[in-house]
Amino acid sequence: MAGGGQTWQKDAADQNFDYMFKLLIIGNSSVGKTSFLFRYADDSFTSAFVSTVGIDFKVKTVFRQDKRVKLQIWDTAGQERYRTITTAYYRGAMGFILMYDVTNEESFSSVHDWCTQIKTYSWDNAQVILVGNKCDMEDERVISYERGKHLADSLGLEFFETSAKENINVRAVFERLVDMICDKMSESLDADPGLGAKGTRLTDSAQPSGVNCNC
Repeated sequence: MAGGGQTWQKDAADQNFDYMFKLLIIGNSSVGKTSFLFRYADDSFTSAFVSTVGIDFKVKTVFRQDKRVKLQIWDTAGQERYRTITTAYYRGAMGFILMYDVTNEESFSSVHDWCTQIKTYSWDNAQVILVGNKCDMEDERVISYERGKHLADSLGLEFFETSAKENINVRAVFERLVDMICDKMSESLDADPGLGAKGTRLTDSAQPSGVNCNC
């Protein structure tokens, strides 16, 4: 893991990028947000559950659409008592991974509440993907793929089922979210070429043009 730590420090200090995107992973406690982030950022997984206290983040630099994109990925606590802390970080976020656990009905029922949080505290054009995590646990599944897809469609969101443990669709979710943000950025740049400065955050300058999350 020492090499991974060095890579993380290098990414965090690296200023050679075209854009920096702030992403948040949100959802109820124990749906697998931290494991999902560690699988993507470090390609590691642990079955031990340690509840996130407040908020944590990792940095990863990727290449998408011929651009070097620095991702600042925030892992938020799901417990109600941390809600006022975590919602403060919604501001400036360009993308959200809204996660539930396919083996937990309550986490699925809470998706509407989390969507309302996004609508209330984030920028109108933030891109959102709904993720049903732990799809490897078929024997304990209570939320079918069809229910998840139907909910995503009703909210106007894209949908993936994933497994941090088995590394199913983890990279695909992040790549799709970055592409969605890049596409939205291209639309904004077409409308106003002056937004193209290095490290642009659309939240700082672009005018909102409708809520992407139809909550």
